[in-house]
Amino acid sequence: MVTIDDYRAPGPDIFVFPPIIDGGPFWFTKPVLLAVACAGLVIAFCWAAFAKPKIVPRGVQNAGEYVYFFVREQIAKPFLGADTDRWMGLLFTLFLLILTWNLVGLVPFIQFPASSYIAFPGVLAVAVLILKVYLGVKHQGFTGYLKNMSVPPGLPKWALGIYAPMELAHQFLFSWATHAIRVCANMFAGHMLLAFFSSVGFWFLVEKLSPLGAPIGLLGVVMTILLTAFELFIMILQAYLFTMLSAMYIAGGLRAEH
Repeated sequence: MVTIDDYRAPGPDIFVFPPIIDGGPFWFTKPVLLAVACAGLVIAFCWAAFAKPKIVPRGVQNAGEYVYFFVREQIAKPFLGADTDRWMGLLFTLFLLILTWNLVGLVPFIQFPASSYIAFPGVLAVAVLILKVYLGVKHQGFTGYLKNMSVPPGLPKWALGIYAPMELAHQFLFSWATHAIRVCANMFAGHMLLAFFSSVGFWFLVEKLSPLGAPIGLLGVVMTILLTAFELFIMILQAYLFTMLSAMYIAGGLRAEH
């Protein structure tokens, strides 16, 4: 008789991939291919939507303008104000790229979110951090930028030695970590949950079907469906949050944060 003890849940090894080409570069794996392919899809989408825009948008242009308007009004404008349009190219691209990296985790036969690898959102977060520091030094001066970000108005002098180092660590280290890890951790956890419940359904309904195991398998299928819908929401939300933080950091470079 097959028991639940025979089942082995998927583990972190589902994030480990061999090179796509035998004997080829060790780094050229499925996640790398997906990340590059998603970037190509974003370029193709933008080209199809905006290369030859019509007065009355239709099809891909209509979808592109809808997403562009959403990013502009709901993400960029609350932080950047009059500078919004200047940075929309970057923010619009970031939103589409993170969203595409996330959504491939739900595509049949692919089913792996590229953004669950910290390297990919990490590189984007580093680029945003470098841009933030560059803009801060350019618009506020080196000394003024450090002072504006680490010394809030009214801070007592005795607290400066405590607060300023903590704030600088937050600005240059923790802000990057939370920017990158937030999306990565959510995609990692979501992929693990979907892999677990889908494997439960397959094992107890297909691989080892039995009267006692069938209810467990059905539960796995139902949870997979529910979690897929929830994960879709999380994927969109994480793209939104990553782009929103990018807009906030850029605004912090353009203008004093305190």
